[in-house]
Amino acid sequence: MTTDAIDLGEYDYIVVGAGSAGCLLANRLTTDPSVRVLLLEAGGQDDWIWFHIPVGYLFAIGHPRADWLFETTAQPGLDNRVLAYPRGKVIGGSSAINAMIYMRGQAQDYDGWRQRGLAGWSWSDVLPYFLRHEDHVAPQGEHHRSGGEYRVEHPRVRWDILDAIRLAGEQAGVPQIDDFNGGDNAGSSYFQVNQRAGRRWSTATAFLKPILGRSNLRLEKGVEVESLVFDGKRVIGLRARRGGQALSARAKGEVILAAGAIGSPVILQRSGVGDAEVLKRIGVAPRHHLPGVGANLQDHLQIRPVYKVRGVRTLNTDYANLARRLGMGLDYALRRSGPLTMAPSQLGMFCRSDPRLATPDLEFHFQPLSLDRWGEGLHRFGAITASVCNLRPTSRGSVTLSGPDLADPPLIDPRYLTTEADRDVAVASLRWARRIMGQPALAAYAPEAFRPGAEVDTDQGLLAAAKALATTIFHPVGTAAMGVADDPMAVLDERLRVRGLEGLRVVDASVMPTITSGNTNAPTVMIAEKGAAMILEDRRG
Repeated sequence: MTTDAIDLGEYDYIVVGAGSAGCLLANRLTTDPSVRVLLLEAGGQDDWIWFHIPVGYLFAIGHPRADWLFETTAQPGLDNRVLAYPRGKVIGGSSAINAMIYMRGQAQDYDGWRQRGLAGWSWSDVLPYFLRHEDHVAPQGEHHRSGGEYRVEHPRVRWDILDAIRLAGEQAGVPQIDDFNGGDNAGSSYFQVNQRAGRRWSTATAFLKPILGRSNLRLEKGVEVESLVFDGKRVIGLRARRGGQALSARAKGEVILAAGAIGSPVILQRSGVGDAEVLKRIGVAPRHHLPGVGANLQDHLQIRPVYKVRGVRTLNTDYANLARRLGMGLDYALRRSGPLTMAPSQLGMFCRSDPRLATPDLEFHFQPLSLDRWGEGLHRFGAITASVCNLRPTSRGSVTLSGPDLADPPLIDPRYLTTEADRDVAVASLRWARRIMGQPALAAYAPEAFRPGAEVDTDQGLLAAAKALATTIFHPVGTAAMGVADDPMAVLDERLRVRGLEGLRVVDASVMPTITSGNTNAPTVMIAEKGAAMILEDRRG
């Protein structure tokens, strides 16, 4: 192993992570040619076809070329199962392997952040930052615009079974709406997706690749950060590795962690920033006590009930038919349409587990397919999956180093279903699925509860089924959360600066104090947009 470190030089800003947030940060921070930026990405280039054909998530998730292959610890709330925990291992990060769903969440999510004392984070504050980079295919009203870098389009494939489910939802009391992204997502609609003309539109495609020619930006791939370098309470650079080669870099201005809700807290902890007692136990010398680092992990746990259907096309039956499978490829090659353009979910539905709630706390992702788990083959019978998640879980988990070395994997413990409230919502969500699937609009397709079967009907039985079926929907947030000065668990202030240190910010999904009510990629990109604006404002003084 080479011991002499390669000096990458000195920069105004070092951005760690070229993922959903980091690609936008690099774009915005280099608009001034006098500002030099070093962008470090631990993964590789997105030069694999399955990063760009939308249905490629079926092949990318669980593949070492695309996915860090993290796992959770055994989860007592899920019968001690260990879950795969996909995270993107490529420029674009998880936006290169995710569901491509463009979902901002609810206005109340951000107003709730403001009510926690985080000035500048209300819905009216953040909406302009969503709009700043949006390129909507058909913008209407005050909630959408065209002309930005991040493309948003409507799905390019429709399924009769999903149209029928939408009607069934209306019969069950869930109204049909046109748009989930106006601040109130109650109802059913087809998801909008980050695609352009049938191709995935990752943040690397949107924000990074168009600016790689800027002379003030340097991108280095395959680089894993070992630790930050300090001068007293100020971060002045970092140490990293690429394979067996040691690297170092210096920052005149700031180091900005954008490595995600798993990567960013791990880098902080390995640098001695975190809960002092926890760090001592894992062999890291504490430098700055911040007990909130790695705490407050929140994620959307999805329960995946499967229903067999008859007399209607599903992806299961199409894929099992060789002629139809060849037709899918031809449809994509000639028209960039059809099943190969599919996001994992096409139809969304937001409803309340309890009618007393002010806003929906359940999100359904209806899929015209079924499988035992992602990364495995589709079932060979016609079926749909009524995937449903609790949008505002009360369970809180953690991300912690398992040891001080770069090779030591993180301990990811979401602590799913460890609160009574979350268990109650899990049961209610399965009952909602049955309510929808039992409506007259679906009677022609004879939906049959397959997993769990119809014989499972008590609250105890449905909870047991939830524990057996549930898995992550890949939305970890909150592990370096913003908070007010007197919050002992706050890692950042409202301007995303690490409390008690200088020259260090975190700008990614880990900054969320509470999880948003929907898919988390669009909020993460918004956080990067707002974070970049604050960094540049502070630079100008």
